[in-house]
This record gives sequence, C-alpha cells and structure tokens, in this order.
Amino acid sequence: MTTAYDFSARDIDGTERSLGEWRGKQMLIVNVASKCGFTPQYKGLEELWRTHRDQGLIVLGFPCDQFGHQEPGDEAEIKQFCSTSYDVTFPMFAKIEVNGDGTHPLYQWMKKQAKGLLGSESIKWNFTKFLIDAQGNVVKRYAPNDTPEKIGKDLGKR
Repeated sequence: MTTAYDFSARDIDGTERSLGEWRGKQMLIVNVASKCGFTPQYKGLEELWRTHRDQGLIVLGFPCDQFGHQEPGDEAEIKQFCSTSYDVTFPMFAKIEVNGDGTHPLYQWMKKQAKGLLGSESIKWNFTKFLIDAQGNVVKRYAPNDTPEKIGKDLGKR
C-alpha cells in the first residue's frame, strides 16, 4: 500500500528529500504562492508548525504557479519572500505542478485519496491543504479558505 512516505521531492535548496524522513509524524502539505489572496495564511501555518511540532506535526510548503501566475519567482526569491515576510521555518520545496500532465506524483496520489468539492480531484486554487496521519495516510483535504487556525482542531487525531 502506498503512503506519503513513499514519495520524495526536491526542497527549495535543490536537495531531493524523501517524505519518509518524517515517518511517524502528522504532515500538513500545502500548495503555496507568494502573491495570492491566501498568502497571509503563511503566518498561521508557521504558528501551527511552531505550536505543534513538538507533538509530531510537520508543515510542508510546495510552491505552485498554476493559479493566476501567483508564484512567479524562482526558488531563491520564494525562500527570501517566505523568510522576510512571514519568518517561515517549516520545510519548503521547489516549485511544482499540482494539476495537469506535469502533476507531481505526491499530488497525484493525495488527490486520489481525498477528493475535493463534488468529488473533483483537481486542485482549485493555492493553499489547498492535505492532512496526513502518522502512518502516512491522507485523512483530510482542506479548501484554500480553510484557515490554519481551523485546521488546528484536527491535529493529533489519528
């Protein structure tokens, strides 16, 4: 059976990382963008990470430029923006695609595990979130307007 731990992705510094390094932790995986109306959620995501990381939460940010060209920069620019604008310290990854022929395999898998509104698999916008349990299974998909504060109530559930 496939779990999130079976996937890897290139981090924002260019190093290939296995999600298996977070085996046994809950993961909140988010497609992010720097110039989106939901971009202020970076603050809440960072707060979730800082508040819950000692209890086994890892937040993983995956920049995506497929929605309104809202992530136009390269990885260095994205990293700089996240650091200076929101003091992001959770792991960030290189820009990926979440829909279409170039969809990252992790997102192909997550979208099949937790469908969106009306059973749709496609990601509708930036800041769609997937909660992965400590066994590497998708347990919930959140819409872009579901704030990190709202998600906090689901953390720790197995």
